[in-house]
Amino acid sequence: MRKDDLYITVPSFFRCPISLDVMKSPVSLCTGVTYDRASIQRWLDGGNNTCPATMQILQNKDFVPNRTLQRLIEIWSDSVRRRSAEFAAPTRDEIADAIDRVKIEKEERFDREVLAKILRFARESDDNRSFLAGKDDFVKLLVDLMSQVDFKTTSAAKLVTVQEAVKILSTIRTKITDRRRFSNLVLNNGRDRLTTIVYLFKTGNVELKIDCAGLLEFISIDSESKVLIAERDGLIGELMKSITEPRLTESTLSCLLAISSPRRVKLNLIREKLVNDLTKLLTDPTSVSVTEKCLKLLESLASTKEGRSEICGGDGECLKTVVKKLMKVSTAATEHAVTVLWSVSYLFKEEKAVEAVTSSNGVTKILLLLQSNCSPAVRRMLTDLLKVFKVNSRSCLSAYDTKTTHIMPF
Repeated sequence: MRKDDLYITVPSFFRCPISLDVMKSPVSLCTGVTYDRASIQRWLDGGNNTCPATMQILQNKDFVPNRTLQRLIEIWSDSVRRRSAEFAAPTRDEIADAIDRVKIEKEERFDREVLAKILRFARESDDNRSFLAGKDDFVKLLVDLMSQVDFKTTSAAKLVTVQEAVKILSTIRTKITDRRRFSNLVLNNGRDRLTTIVYLFKTGNVELKIDCAGLLEFISIDSESKVLIAERDGLIGELMKSITEPRLTESTLSCLLAISSPRRVKLNLIREKLVNDLTKLLTDPTSVSVTEKCLKLLESLASTKEGRSEICGGDGECLKTVVKKLMKVSTAATEHAVTVLWSVSYLFKEEKAVEAVTSSNGVTKILLLLQSNCSPAVRRMLTDLLKVFKVNSRSCLSAYDTKTTHIMPF
């Protein structure tokens, strides 16, 4: 039984054996089998003298109402109706009325039921998200719910309400046109809303963590906000834990990319051994998007001396892994990988980088890339890299027949 996107399992003993529909008036024959009154009456009126289910000859054609079963069916039907109403997508007018009611009754009355209804509305369509994001007073109401939450004394019901508010804000965030104003609303005004988001990221389920990471990414608009977010309440450590959780990897990487541009944040990430985690992610089979984000983060970390030291450290495993990703994933991944190699090998002339790239057949791949349809910027970096490997490049060229090799497109 299906009602829009709500699937309902009907207990088999609620169905009439004749019509297979849910019984409206269940009655039992002398054989003990129960049917819907209308269906069994038609069967008997047709001259039949047997029980349709057992085919036993009926000693009499009387039937007795099954009151117990009828009551069970009524209870079940009421439950189905409530669930259908709960999961039905509310209309825009209903949402507007709910928001107006909350504004009048103050935010304390902004209970979970109302927020859950608004969240379903937001998830329905882009138009719905734009409608909610365009109501500044509504966005501010949600942000205010995150204010001054004492996690030691706040009731469980209140925390659930705050969680719903965060989910809605995360869902509509891309439709908020004034991103800077929204960021300031969350981070400033003397209220510790950021701590609330970080706390929910630490304690929430996977879905809530993804929503919190999305919000943190969205409000990271400049160096000041990025540093403020990165240094709040052990967030970096929590992000490092989440990066290894498959369901959280992509959202965590996106958040790290958003906050990592300031040097002090990069140094913090390097101290937390982010390079090691990125190398592991690149080594294991992963999605194109995760690979691109890992390489982009390595590109960012390579702009610092400490980052280059980590990238080139050990036996060069990180760089060897980066070389393996050349031409194998996507155009964006290749560009990030080339930039990492160019930064450590050409721009900063790290000797360990040259050794690692050479030992992993990187020069041949650089030559292959030069023959592909790469961007002018990548071509310039590849040309610079060949200058670093000039000794090896001649031997590779002589051993490599460019006319017979097929370059795989991205």
